[in-house]
Amino acid sequence: MPLELFHHLVTLLLLLVAADRGLAATVGSDDGWQFAYNGFAGTNLTLDGVAKVTPNGLLMLTNGTIQQKGHAFHPFRAARSFYTTFVLAIFGQYIDLSSPGMAFFITTSKEVLSTALPGQYMGLLNATNNTDREAHIFAVQLDTLHNSECHDLNGNHVGVDLDSMVSRDSADAGYNDDATGRFHNLSLISRKAMQVWVDYYASATEIAVTMAPLGIDKPKKPLLRTTMDLSTVVQDMAYVGFSSATGALFTRHFVVGWSFALDRPAPMLNILSLHALPPIGPKSRSKVLQIVLPIASSTTVLSMGIIVYILVRRHLRYAEVHEDWEKAFGPHRFSYKDLFQATKGFSQKNLLGAGGFGSVYKGVLRKSHMEVAVKRVSHESRQGMKEFITEVASMRSLRHRNLVPLLGYSRRKGEFLLVYVYMPNGSLDKYLYVRSKMSEITT
Repeated sequence: MPLELFHHLVTLLLLLVAADRGLAATVGSDDGWQFAYNGFAGTNLTLDGVAKVTPNGLLMLTNGTIQQKGHAFHPFRAARSFYTTFVLAIFGQYIDLSSPGMAFFITTSKEVLSTALPGQYMGLLNATNNTDREAHIFAVQLDTLHNSECHDLNGNHVGVDLDSMVSRDSADAGYNDDATGRFHNLSLISRKAMQVWVDYYASATEIAVTMAPLGIDKPKKPLLRTTMDLSTVVQDMAYVGFSSATGALFTRHFVVGWSFALDRPAPMLNILSLHALPPIGPKSRSKVLQIVLPIASSTTVLSMGIIVYILVRRHLRYAEVHEDWEKAFGPHRFSYKDLFQATKGFSQKNLLGAGGFGSVYKGVLRKSHMEVAVKRVSHESRQGMKEFITEVASMRSLRHRNLVPLLGYSRRKGEFLLVYVYMPNGSLDKYLYVRSKMSEITT
């Protein structure tokens, strides 16, 4: 068997084994260089940023975190035509809104990638080197967010860039039907797999980009075709791969399969060997959850409402009135809550008596266990209010064995409260009642 024929048979066998296992196949020769990845497990890609290969073999460029970038690339030596195809899928936080997108790129320097920014720059450039001819980077961007600074066509387009995020040419994402000639729009953030072909003809300095849903053959009419000289980018030493970035929204960018070749069509991807994408939506809930969750939610809301109502009502129940003139008597002031609890809510069982200007209740203070008598005077009684102010003002100066000691006071909207030492054997209520009568006569 001729040696040349044997070499070709061995090469073909390696390709078949690699394709069958969904692994990478890379072949180099004097007249060409190519590879095909039907999955990325075990590949020799350089990854940076948040890019990683998932356990099931998907290349995930961004993992859903915001304001991040990810790269995956190969070094290669070439100064000629290239052909590539890849399968991608973009999973956004919303079905109609996403982060800026992802791109296929070729660059002469890894430093451009290390200084690149996320967001609108897609991990390709930054504010300083954007539009700089020395950047030496070519990209096919799959843009999913409209940016007026970059003069984007819209928020769902494909563009070809050279040393700038402002595309040299762009078109709505979609494909031309070979049978009908009709153009079909594609949503880049549909979370569905789609295939892209990028062909560069060095002699004609022409770039062609084509796309279609996964499973449809490459359309004959490209999505866009434009003249572009990539001689500053496709040099003896360059890097080829993918970049993506997130902005303010959670987005995951996947590459499912990828093939690349120099001076010849890229190897076909084995669609049957491609790994499955994550589920498009959340798992369906059980019937039990569909019934229980609404009830639980309603119960929680109702419970929170009841708690808020109780807290507000409790606050209003114990709400007090404070005025500047009371500061001098601060230590003698009781909280309304303490008096309310001491008299068991001013219950009828604790009522000692009633006079012209209010009622008197027996109470026991919780902390000191001291027995007190609480006189409750209405704000509507002008004489009662006068008596209240007089009593409070005299707390510090009046101390006599024949006078019932005034311990302190409290104020609440609508009423005054005076707190006295409790005198057993009925003398206190008689004293307060007689005192109220005397006040009525003198006025």
